[in-house]
Amino acid sequence: MFPQVEPDEEKSHSVALGGCSPKANNVVSHDHAAHSTSWNMIARTMKRCLTLLVLVLTLVHLARSSLSVLGPLSKPKVEFPDLYEASVSELQEGLEAGHFTSVDLVKAYFARIDEVNLKGPALRAVLEINPSALQTAAELDLERKRKGPRSPLHGIPVLLKDNIATIASEGMNTTAGSFSLLGSVVPDDAGVVKRLRKAGAIILGKANLSEWAHFRGNLASGWSGRGGQTTNAYFPKADPCGSSSGSGVAASIGLAAVTLGTETDGSIICPSANNNLVGIKPTVGLTSRAGVIPISSHQDTVGPMTRSVADAALVLSVIAGPDPNDNFTLAQPHIIPDFTKALSRNALRGRRLGVPRRAFLNATLNDRSEDVNEAFEQALQILRSLGATIVDPADMPAAEEIVRSNNETVVLNVDFKQELNRYFAGLIVNPSGVRTLADLIKFNDAHPELEEPQGFTDQSILVESEATSGLDAAYFAALAADHELGRERGIDGALKAHNLDALVLPSDGFTTTPAAIAGYPIVTVPLGFFGPNVTIGRAGPETVYPAPGVPFGLSFLGTAYSEFDLVGLAFAYEQETGTRKRRRAYEGAVPRTQLADVVGRR
Repeated sequence: MFPQVEPDEEKSHSVALGGCSPKANNVVSHDHAAHSTSWNMIARTMKRCLTLLVLVLTLVHLARSSLSVLGPLSKPKVEFPDLYEASVSELQEGLEAGHFTSVDLVKAYFARIDEVNLKGPALRAVLEINPSALQTAAELDLERKRKGPRSPLHGIPVLLKDNIATIASEGMNTTAGSFSLLGSVVPDDAGVVKRLRKAGAIILGKANLSEWAHFRGNLASGWSGRGGQTTNAYFPKADPCGSSSGSGVAASIGLAAVTLGTETDGSIICPSANNNLVGIKPTVGLTSRAGVIPISSHQDTVGPMTRSVADAALVLSVIAGPDPNDNFTLAQPHIIPDFTKALSRNALRGRRLGVPRRAFLNATLNDRSEDVNEAFEQALQILRSLGATIVDPADMPAAEEIVRSNNETVVLNVDFKQELNRYFAGLIVNPSGVRTLADLIKFNDAHPELEEPQGFTDQSILVESEATSGLDAAYFAALAADHELGRERGIDGALKAHNLDALVLPSDGFTTTPAAIAGYPIVTVPLGFFGPNVTIGRAGPETVYPAPGVPFGLSFLGTAYSEFDLVGLAFAYEQETGTRKRRRAYEGAVPRTQLADVVGRR
């Protein structure tokens, strides 16, 4: 006989198993009394189980009722970055988290361009968008899921100045703003574009510019035959400065994550300053000019125009490096640093910065307003407070000679004719039939409705360049003199005489020319804005400058390949002052579309 379960034992089992112990059903007895007792125990157990089941069902019903009153549980709200200011790192964080895709980014930027480019304020910053951008973005989104990002620029939209070549099969033109190159087929992507694509960046489109990178004639900054007049977003019809004017305006209000510009003398630094941006004009030869419509291989350079020093440093790290198609890049240092490693708030400590005061105060060299002068003096105090020693004055020995000299004009006119003719000859197709500079001059005169509208007829620089006789003795003498004036008796002369790490000046007037003829770098950051009482001046047939609220910048200049140090100085100043965020563009020029308007919509 199997032993019976005593009442106390049975009770303990019921409690242990929630009152429904299956062991109560396994009791076996051969005598009637025991059998009767077992069935009583089973009945009690079943009653307890039924009571427990009713209790559980009641609790479930109550829980469901509560949820129906409260509504469905919502996911945590996603905070999308504001595309007016969004940094590359913020966009990457959102892409990695899956809050949005690169397709979403492209759609949002396209919508923002549509709002203000030809509609509304008609800023005319963008010449054309890339019809392949959405497909490229989708491919990069898939690659991110499968393999992860290639680089910090993976899936990030970049806008290019329209003198930087992209393969025609992608669907865009490369024209320098001229109808004479519309439909032309380039042999390959520009060197910097190859680097961007390798890093996973998306080419969003082409930015407007001063036609032929402002090497056509005495025309307003930001005007091209194809694109019309680009205008500043900080005051209606204000001068954007040139020639990377479209790149500057587009970056300033978030029409792209970042933009690229080119500089021969001032064409990155001035539009960056006028549009409240950071701009890096690299040492000639640090970034490739292969595939860039040229002015001069001795002065042309390609650099980033962004809303922060951090983004500019990141982009420069991607596009810098040797290119066998540009022999100037083969002379750069063997190891190019990661410029983001220079981003330290303490970068100004112990540094010696010089102010080339003699040129700065000479009214024949530049005529700065009181707003700029006051902001500059305040900046010097801030630099001191951050640990820098300011040597003031620290003049360039040849400062005034640089301005009086005609050497730069001689060099650029000769180089332009030689190098532009080579560019034309290298095109696979050019429907206009233009194959030389002489052809270009004739084309403009033959199509005045396209290239010579009222107020924009001048092509005197093209004519002067065509009249040059090539690489003669006068050319080489001018080139050698430029190097001496800009280097030994210019920037290097001031740095060595005063044991300086860098020079500092407002980003206008005289500032860019010594670095241009030397081939040396400049980094500019926002310095301030013209006040409400500034006298509005005339800059071109359709533009004004200065004007209330228009930004201006602060430049750090150094010797060849000193970008790493200059980036650090600029970053420390930027982080301390936060000047860019003190003022936004005028209301009508601020695009409204944000990622929240795009994500999840077909």
